[in-house]
Parts: sequence; structure tokens; C-alpha cells
Amino acid sequence: MATTDKLFAGSIPEIYDRLLVPLIFESCASDLADRVAGAGPETILEIAAGTGALTRALAARLPDARIMATDLNQPMLDRAAERQPPGQIEWKQADALALPFEDESFDAVACQFGAMFFPDKVQGYSEARRVLKRGGRYLFNVWDRISANEFADVVTEALVAVFPHDPPRFMARTPHGYHDIARIRRELEAAGFVDIAVEAVDGVSKAASPRIPAIAICQGTPLRNEIEARDATRLEEATERAAEAVARRFGNGAVEGRIRALVIAARR
Repeated sequence: MATTDKLFAGSIPEIYDRLLVPLIFESCASDLADRVAGAGPETILEIAAGTGALTRALAARLPDARIMATDLNQPMLDRAAERQPPGQIEWKQADALALPFEDESFDAVACQFGAMFFPDKVQGYSEARRVLKRGGRYLFNVWDRISANEFADVVTEALVAVFPHDPPRFMARTPHGYHDIARIRRELEAAGFVDIAVEAVDGVSKAASPRIPAIAICQGTPLRNEIEARDATRLEEATERAAEAVARRFGNGAVEGRIRALVIAARR
């Protein structure tokens, strides 16, 4: 994983929250929040909360629960806190590989599309298990392979034409690079988890125009860092080429693309 893959700063948090969250994250957050709420936890740790899509969904379903929402990137938490009034949620910058909490502190641990970014997956899972109470559940999701997630796939391929000698591969490498179910099971088991279940969840991503997914992916994710590292003056060109590719594939008006996530549940 490149160092910049974990960097969500500058204008990325605002674009991510405004465009990418409604494009692909909100429906998955609703699904994951329903699963977490099913056990009625009173204390929840959220890892890699980002700008708070899952956090808000959890708070709506579990108004009496205490939610500790963490992320490695403080700018993402700042954006999340702007949207959620103070009260039941506490926002805290934290590294998933070294959680600043006592053993057996939470009834449930949840993580939406964050495990792919853990440099050491087993260590990240071990930390989640450590802070879970006995019998507590760890629920998280990851994206399936990029070919099953159409907007990300089309945008990634479009950028090959912009940077043919060194195409930016962030989306394929990191968000869509951790989908081997056998590997996920092995790493959870190595961390000590039991009763591991994996389910594929299909959905449809919708946008009012082809330019929305192009901006969301090219400018609202660390893919932007990769583009600018190659040539900072070509960010708008890369975005426009991505929008053109989305339009060729899905049309010039409102667009829809398939998405697929893997939802994992495990018990301490």
C-alpha cells in the first residue's frame, strides 16, 4: 500500500462527504447499521469512521447506545462532527492498529470499508478483538473486486489513457484490493475470532450525471493524491476523461452502476 493511500486531507473530506457518501456509502451504512443494531449493543466502537456515514446510521437505530467513533485522519472526523450534534457520539483520532482503549470495553465493534487500509490486517483484527467484551461481535464490510463495482472500474480504466506509462491504481489496489474471502477468514482466525460469516451484498449506485462519480472518485479519494503526484495540473483533465468514460458506458443523463460489498461478522 502506498503511503498516500491512507491520506484523506485537504479538500478530499468535503468532496468525499458531499459526493462519495451518497453515491456508494449510505446504502452500505444502512445495511451494516441494521446488523449491528440487531444485537442491541450499549457500547459501540467504530473504526475508520470517515465522515460519519455509518456513525449517523448507528445513532439513528440505537439512540441510547454510547458510540465512540474513531479514524486515523482528523480532517475526516472534523467533517463528521460538523454534521452530527454532540451527545451520544464521541469522536476520537485513533490508529486501528493501536487502539487507545482498555481491554473488553465495547459490546460491538464496527468498521465500514476500513479494513482494506490496515497495513497489518491481523494486528488490526487483534486490536478489535482485544477491546471487545467476551461474546461481542465485530462487524465490518469491504468492497468486492473492482470489476463488480462499475463506476470505480470505469474511472480507473479511463485514467490509463491520461497516464499510459504509470496509470493511477489506487482504487484497484486498496479499496478493491481486499476481497479474498479465504484470506479474510484466515486473518480473522489468526486474531482469535470465531463464528465468522461472510455475505456478499449487491446494490446500485446512482448519480444525477456522469460527472458526479468522476469527481467523487478522482477528487474525493486518495486517487487524487496519485493523480497530482503524476501531474498536479492535470487533475481536471483526468476528471473530465473519467466523466466521459462514465457517459460512454452509462449515458449522459442520470447514471446507475452496480456495487458489491462483502459483509463480515465475527465473534470474540
